[in-house]
Amino acid sequence: MLAAAQRLRRSTDFAAAVRGGRRAGRGALVVHLSLPTSPDPATATSPEPARSSGTEQPSAPARAGFVVSKAVGNAVVRNRVRRRLRHLVRERLAGLPTGSTLVVRALPAAADASYPRLGADLDAAIAAAKAPRGRRSR
Repeated sequence: MLAAAQRLRRSTDFAAAVRGGRRAGRGALVVHLSLPTSPDPATATSPEPARSSGTEQPSAPARAGFVVSKAVGNAVVRNRVRRRLRHLVRERLAGLPTGSTLVVRALPAAADASYPRLGADLDAAIAAAKAPRGRRSR
């Protein structure tokens, strides 16, 4: 179980992470990662995440939230997926920068995914969301 300080509970926290964070989808998961803003000039041009001004302090721990919709399955399946994801994220939360916000959204394929596959998908999605964004050609 995640500590209370490490959980997202308000819908505004979820919305800020989804709107202002980086999105990466891998396998059965989609991850939204909102990194804390740093004062260095290299990131001064990046858009500021939609947050209220006093909620995130630099010493705040990394926090996580989960979105498992009815499309994943019935209540038993959704809770099983949520428990697995919560356990996987708890192990990886220390590796995120302090003050970051992580939202993990389970896709319907997560209902049939094994625990190791969910872990591999989560690792790949977090790595992709943490990687600096390059310019994409269209």
